[in-house]
Parts: sequence; C-alpha cells; structure tokens
Amino acid sequence: MGSPKPAPTRNRAVKIVVSLLVVGLLFGVFLPQVADFTDVWRVLTHMTWLEAATLGLAAGWNLVTYWVLMMTSLPGLSLAQAMVATETSTAIANTVPGGPAFGMGITYRMFSSWGFSRRSVTLAVTVSGLADLLAKLAMPAAALLFLVTTGDTSAGLAPIAVVGGATLIGLAAIFWMTLSSEAGARRAGGLLQHAATPLLRRRGTEDARWGDSFVAFRREAIGLLSARRWWIIGAALLSHVSLYLVLLVALRHVGVSEQQVEWDEALGAFAFVRFLSAIPITPGGLGVVELGLSAALAYAGGPTAEVVAAVLVFRVLTFLIQIPFGAITYSYWQHSSRWRAEASEAG
Repeated sequence: MGSPKPAPTRNRAVKIVVSLLVVGLLFGVFLPQVADFTDVWRVLTHMTWLEAATLGLAAGWNLVTYWVLMMTSLPGLSLAQAMVATETSTAIANTVPGGPAFGMGITYRMFSSWGFSRRSVTLAVTVSGLADLLAKLAMPAAALLFLVTTGDTSAGLAPIAVVGGATLIGLAAIFWMTLSSEAGARRAGGLLQHAATPLLRRRGTEDARWGDSFVAFRREAIGLLSARRWWIIGAALLSHVSLYLVLLVALRHVGVSEQQVEWDEALGAFAFVRFLSAIPITPGGLGVVELGLSAALAYAGGPTAEVVAAVLVFRVLTFLIQIPFGAITYSYWQHSSRWRAEASEAG
C-alpha cells in the first residue's frame, strides 16, 4: 500500500501561511528598498480629481473587457451575467491560494442557475482561457519588437520574449492540429500527454487518454470557433491592452514622463511581469507583481517614488477593487431569486 496522501485542509493551510509570508516579505522588506513609502504617499496625495477620475474610467473599461471576452465565448450570455460570473470568480482567485479552482466551481453553479449546460460552459471557459493565454504569451514578443524598432535596450526582455514566442508558436501549432482533423486532434493530445508524463506520474494520472479528450474538444469547439474565433482573439487582446493602458495612465498621472519611461518601455515591463505572474506564487500575484513592476520601471529610468506610487494605484484599480466588487456580485446572485429566474429564461 502507498503512503496516505496529506489532508487537503492541511495542504491548504500550508499554502495560506506560505503566501502570507511571501506577501509580507515583498511588501515589508523588498518593496521599501525600491522607494520610501513616505515619498510614495506624498506623490499619491498630489494627484488631482481629474487624474483620479480618468484613471477610474480606464480601470472601469478594463473590467468591461473581461466581460466581453466571456460573452464572445458563450453565446447567449448577457453583459450582466458575464459581469457577475467574472467578478465573483476573480475575487475568489485574488483572495485565497488555489482560488481559481474555487472560482471555477462558483462559475459553474452560476451558469447552471442561468440555464447554460455544463458542456457549453466548459467549452467557453476553455476557449476563453486559451485565448487569454495566447495573448499573454504574445505580449513579450510584441514589446520586444517595439523596443528594438525604437532603438531601446531590450536585453532583459529578450529571454522572456523568446520563451513566450516559442511557447506561443507551440501552442498555436497544437491548436491548429486539434482543429484540422480528428486524427490531428488525437495526435496533438498524445504529444502534450507525452510532454506532461513526469507530472502525470507524480499525480498518479498517467493513464488518462488526452487524445480522446482532444477529439471531444474539437467536436465541441469547431462550431464556436468557426463563427467567433476572431471575436474571441480580439476580445482577449483588447483585455490585455486595456490593462496595460491603466498602468500607462497611472504612470503619467503620478508624474512619470515619457522622457523618463517611454510607452514601449512600460509595455516591456508590463509584459515581463504578466509573463512571470503566470506562476501562482501568491493569489493574483500579490506582492510579486508590485515588486516586479516597480523594479522593472525604475530600471527603465523612472523615479522610484513615482514608479511605486503608479504601480500601487494600478494594482488597487485592477486587483484590489475586484475583491469587494466580486463579493457584491456573489451576494446579489445568491440572494436574488428574481435575478436567477429572469436570467434562466434568457439563457
């Protein structure tokens, strides 16, 4: 007999403790090495109401783009439904270790209450997730291209761009094989399963048949993608560009000029950190994103106090604000039977 597996509750507690320690070190030790928080507060208090308002508008539009991506991936979904499901799952993902898995469970419950089948929801979540991943991988390569075109130094971004570009090409090839034919889908699944064999063995799931799963996915996805693939890809790119624009507006509004950090340098820093934040060290990359962005932008030439102030504003508007917003949307969905009844009829 094998050794008993650790209790899930214990594993979850360990992850929470480790995440809290990492966040505490990043905010309490490392980030203050980049800039003094007293100077950061001074910069923040000098923002005008007009600057704060335009930042709020940019952040609001950024939230809407995530809802649009889900709407393009799930035919029949309304904007209000997309808002409730997206903000609730994001709030959970941003709050606890392993949050994305809990958020996914809530998402399925919400869509089921609105009359969507589990199969259509699974397809929508998978397709939108793939489109989002492809956009995230494409950004480092795009940033490096802009930097090289304008003559800026880009040695620090080059490795990330190469890895992101190679991964993007590989995923695109797998995607093309999957959609080309059933034989191609089976071959694509087999290739990915072979690559993941070491991890599958460690988890005890190496007997899973990925080829059959890819064939089933192709049968489900081909209709959706034939009609909406460019809308889905466009929505994913729009969400990433909108998120970057919130950072750029924050930089300009706190006093980081184009001469200090150019737009393409800011894009390079943004793409670099977005790529690294895919590794789930802390919920929503809390602490990791703040430190990484601040260090990258300061290295590009930005004054440290202004850079840290812009990064903190950016994170409040794109990360922190979604937690109370998601709590409100979840509470509304849970307690409003009228909302669910009407939505179910529409779905």
